[in-house]
Amino acid sequence: MSDRPAIDRPPRTWLMLGHKVGDNGQILALAEGLGWPYEVKHLVYRRTELLTNLLAGPTLMGLVRERSSPLEPPWPELVISAGRRNEPLVRWIQREAGGPGKVRLVHVGRPWARHECFDLIVTTPQYRLPEKPNILHNEAPLHRVTAARLEAAAAEAERRFAHLPRPFVAVIMGGNAGPYSFDRENGALLGYSASRMARELGGSVLATSSARTPAAAIDALEAELAVPAFLYRFRRDDPDNPYLAILAAADRLIVTCDSMSMLAEAIATQKPVFIFDFSRGKGSHRPPLPPHIARRSLFERLLDLRLQPIVYRLGMLVGPKRLTRDVTIIHRRQIAAGRAVWLGDPWPPPMPPPGPLRDLERAVAAVKRLFDPGYVPRTSVPQAGSIGSELIARLFQ
Repeated sequence: MSDRPAIDRPPRTWLMLGHKVGDNGQILALAEGLGWPYEVKHLVYRRTELLTNLLAGPTLMGLVRERSSPLEPPWPELVISAGRRNEPLVRWIQREAGGPGKVRLVHVGRPWARHECFDLIVTTPQYRLPEKPNILHNEAPLHRVTAARLEAAAAEAERRFAHLPRPFVAVIMGGNAGPYSFDRENGALLGYSASRMARELGGSVLATSSARTPAAAIDALEAELAVPAFLYRFRRDDPDNPYLAILAAADRLIVTCDSMSMLAEAIATQKPVFIFDFSRGKGSHRPPLPPHIARRSLFERLLDLRLQPIVYRLGMLVGPKRLTRDVTIIHRRQIAAGRAVWLGDPWPPPMPPPGPLRDLERAVAAVKRLFDPGYVPRTSVPQAGSIGSELIARLFQ
């Protein structure tokens, strides 16, 4: 028998929003796809939250309560979260509300806790999670770029970019992440390559950075723009952010290889998408360096040196899969599907389009199944094990 709350309305839904734009975007995308009313919980975390997350189980110890939305009755029937910092909070909410039969927990991405702590995990290939009944394997991250939003942004794009010649080559920039460095050299090469593509087409470049884009890389890109161009430098909470307008106006899109969310959003336009590879050496898909960029001084190269990519690649070789991600899986699959190519490779000749990603539809259907009359919620959930068992489960599950 189902322990579903006896309600004849959509479930009371909380969205757990933190400091990461990408996580928040996925949560909001899923909530909007469901079409149910929801309540947003804005959360601020303590600097020590990692320790309490690993050791304390379901708890609010990692939360700065006086700066966060209240977590108190009436309790929700559905909680949608993403990110490690939210895991102890949502498990605490479920415990306080009466257990798994009272509150469904949906987590987007890769949880650190045992998978069995969640009713549904909506994940993507780079996390390499196992096949389990409560894990939905999507192709790419959820996002909020819809045909309706692009259509609405098209009018703004027409006004904003009317002075620039078409076609438009959009450049969507992420930043340093995992094994990738968005340094001066990559910024210069990206600007040079985008300019070259726009020049060959007789058009312009529309470029936008993001919260993670290093200023030095933006400067290097700007210095290489030799065609008519529009460049937006990201400002947090800017109501005039032209991101959607750029997606709507673009005829071709170049996306840096680090951001799977930006790649999914670019693919959602169903226009030609080119992935710019940050990596160097064997296996790299970067376009060739022109001589004036390759002739950088030793001092310039030392300025760009970062240890994180080296440590990350070492971790990929010897560390547990639970602590790493491999975004090249998504690159390869989307290229194989015909939705993208590496920047520097030709766009393939016209062929039947591969069709849009259906990830949001699949996620919405999976969440709604949690509230089917026949759904049987988890009856045994590891709420708070010993320190050793929790760490082992999280690292090596």
